[in-house]
Amino acid sequence: MNNSVGNTGRVLWAGLRALLVLTLVCGVLYPLAVTGVARLAFPGKADGSPIRDGDGKVVGSELIGQTYDLPLKDGQKTPEPDLRWFQPRPSNGLGTNSVNTQYEIILSGATNRSGDNADLITWVSDAKAAVVADNSTAGHPVKPSDVPADAVTSSGSGLDPHISPEYAELQVRRVAERNHLPVDRVEKLVAGHTEDRLLGFVGEPRVNVLKLNIALRSLVAAAG
Repeated sequence: MNNSVGNTGRVLWAGLRALLVLTLVCGVLYPLAVTGVARLAFPGKADGSPIRDGDGKVVGSELIGQTYDLPLKDGQKTPEPDLRWFQPRPSNGLGTNSVNTQYEIILSGATNRSGDNADLITWVSDAKAAVVADNSTAGHPVKPSDVPADAVTSSGSGLDPHISPEYAELQVRRVAERNHLPVDRVEKLVAGHTEDRLLGFVGEPRVNVLKLNIALRSLVAAAG
């Protein structure tokens, strides 16, 4: 009987030691080692790919989109876009009743609507009308056929930080007019922030909206 109790105690102690050792190795030492190597080899990516402004202040992540809106007015539920800035893709990744409607990082996901879904058709139609109205300037009206798909649809995550060069170019005249800048200066800004396909063939050309708007802020400050 005593031998049985002693054997049970030794088995439990052995199991407890294994648990403690594995917890220390796999739950503490290994994550610390991986984190340390990542911070040494890829410091920016390990910290979440932060983007800094001209003063060195972190203003966002290279991987997460942001909105550029005006402050809410009394009684207003949805803010209006601040048209001085380049605008990102729509961000209603999980639908208008989710917490993801303003690029919140808590949740992300696609709309999961089919192409003939009435809600999706309404969102796209309303978004296209807004893009046409917002970006039409004197002597340069925007036609609905000019509006690229990424201007009226959210990405699979709803958090895409990039837009297509076509959508950036569509916004050039409006941004130039609102900031009292020459159109060619703003066009050069877009061209300078257009990223090519990875390795020349992976993905599509793209423009990071946050990086572009940081450069735009500097250009406006220099012009003023």
